[in-house]
Amino acid sequence: MKTHIFSLVFFLFSVAQGLNPKCETQDQGSNLQVFHIYSPCSPFKPSKPLSWEEDVLQTQAKDQARLQYLSSLVAKRSVVPIASGRQIVQSPTYIVRASIGTPPQTLLMAMDTSNDAAWIPCTGCLGCSSTVFDNAKSTTFQSLGCQAPQCKQVQNPSCDGSGNTCIFNMTYGGSTIAATLSQDTFTLANDSVSSYTFGCLQKTTGNSVPPQGLLGLGRGPLSLLSQTQDLYQSTFSYCLPNFRSANFSGSLRLGPVGQPVRIKYTPLLKNPRRPSLYFVNLIGIRVGNKVVDIPPSAIAFNPTTGAGTIIDSGTIFTRLVEPAYVAVRDEFRRRVKVANVTSLGGFDTCYTVPIVAPTITFMFTSMNVTLPQDNLLIHSTAGSITCLAMASAPDNVNSVLNVIANMQQQNHRILFDVPNSRLGVARELCT
Repeated sequence: MKTHIFSLVFFLFSVAQGLNPKCETQDQGSNLQVFHIYSPCSPFKPSKPLSWEEDVLQTQAKDQARLQYLSSLVAKRSVVPIASGRQIVQSPTYIVRASIGTPPQTLLMAMDTSNDAAWIPCTGCLGCSSTVFDNAKSTTFQSLGCQAPQCKQVQNPSCDGSGNTCIFNMTYGGSTIAATLSQDTFTLANDSVSSYTFGCLQKTTGNSVPPQGLLGLGRGPLSLLSQTQDLYQSTFSYCLPNFRSANFSGSLRLGPVGQPVRIKYTPLLKNPRRPSLYFVNLIGIRVGNKVVDIPPSAIAFNPTTGAGTIIDSGTIFTRLVEPAYVAVRDEFRRRVKVANVTSLGGFDTCYTVPIVAPTITFMFTSMNVTLPQDNLLIHSTAGSITCLAMASAPDNVNSVLNVIANMQQQNHRILFDVPNSRLGVARELCT
């Protein structure tokens, strides 16, 4: 089904940014347009185009920081090591439009399935981007007190100097944030949610905070799912557009209505140490028609250590723990049958001649997902280099987590059905 050309920025963005008028299409019903941060409709795209190599290296740097961040969540560490010698940006890659306040102010918020509380930059925030939510202009805005039950649900809560306002601090990638716990009206597409609890950012450090805030799609008490249970029944799906496509028409579909009927499911697993993350049971990986030899411990779900496999919207390239990745990579190389393998940054399986790549199939409990070449290979703009778009999990952190990332999810409808504790996947062209 061919949907509208990608669209998320309000008219005021179009005027300010000189954007394509086709980017002004409105969100409909409970469907929000999703676009890549580098899309033609994004005000956050780089001011000057990067070379393909620069783009890949920057993207990998972002992913490295995110992997460290996700591993720290699983390990319950509060401090995350950051690779030195390179500025790291860990901002998630896909953005939706939300309106906040009365009258509504529009912001573009990053989707993050591995976080719960939404947070947005507010007036007076130190270190935030230039576009902020002016909470003083909203007649429905209020700060929450230290006695509010929500104050116990955020990380590291404390009281401000007057003892009346709940403040929380957290680490996100290479950044720290301080926010006032607040409530206001959130509007997503045609749906309005009154008294939505979020963090009003007062101070940020580092380069990881998404410019206009973050919409948490995890499973925790302050996530969008938990706060809109009556409206959306803790169900949502998305289809992520390819970030190389000029026509961006991805979508975030909220609630059970309109979700695909023909879809394969695998159970969602719960890790009590990190109940927000979407763990699934990866039981094997097939390259071509061969199930590769992976030690069971490399992919087994283990709540005690945090090991296992998560589906994540903010990591770009799938990372597998080393024994799993090496098994997949070696069989991939064997089937490509080209001797001159080169590397580019963290990608160690690149070719300078045209190749025919085998398919790769992720085998989950009750569901197999076979990836076409578009989800497996990245090609240089000139077409002179092709790389397998997966890598080994970084070895300088708690390397027990396999992350199925957004490039491998592109052009699939990914359905999160939390009440039935299952995740669905169906092929859908949304590019």
